[in-house]
Amino acid sequence: MITIYHLGKSQSDRIVWLMEELSLPYRLEWFDRGEDGLAPPEYLALHPAAMAPVIADHDLVLAESTAIIQYVANRHGGGRLTVAPDEEGYADYLYWLQFNNNLLTGFFVERALDAAGNGHDGGIIGTVVRRRTEGLLRQMDDHLGRQEFLAGNSFTLADLMSGFAVTSLPMFGNADMLNGFANIQAYARRLTDRPAWQRAMAIAGPGATRPD
Repeated sequence: MITIYHLGKSQSDRIVWLMEELSLPYRLEWFDRGEDGLAPPEYLALHPAAMAPVIADHDLVLAESTAIIQYVANRHGGGRLTVAPDEEGYADYLYWLQFNNNLLTGFFVERALDAAGNGHDGGIIGTVVRRRTEGLLRQMDDHLGRQEFLAGNSFTLADLMSGFAVTSLPMFGNADMLNGFANIQAYARRLTDRPAWQRAMAIAGPGATRPD
């Protein structure tokens, strides 16, 4: 059975979402953040940079969301939610698997500029980050105007990866980030209507707490 080392209020909730989508058994080991908002010291034993998510599958310990979801889906899920190289939508599938990391980087840079509280706009770095974030969201919105999900009209791992950017990320300090992007807003509703997403968020989402 796979163990998910879940860091509260982190991207590791998407691994719970994956397990619920695939109806696979798993064990959740919960780690709370410290008062400083960082992962606790014991999490460093799992990953030297204390990055979440991390899973264990017997003797294998694996980090990085994109690696984990592909490993689980192919090794334990019979390839469900993946797109094969000879299938339509394969290039989109590859692209949108990576998209979340680009948007997340911009989000954290903008939060850091806001936290500095000195009124500085970040100069060229701030300009590039804001332009890139707006451009990425515009690209996503245009793409979703042509199809229901990111790699076609069926839910795939690409949606599970990039869905975090439109379902959970707005909860972490920028609730209006999707304003003006009607197609993304409709897409986010399709994701949050999924029973597996709802179960996962109740278990390990941003509003969940460590079980007794």
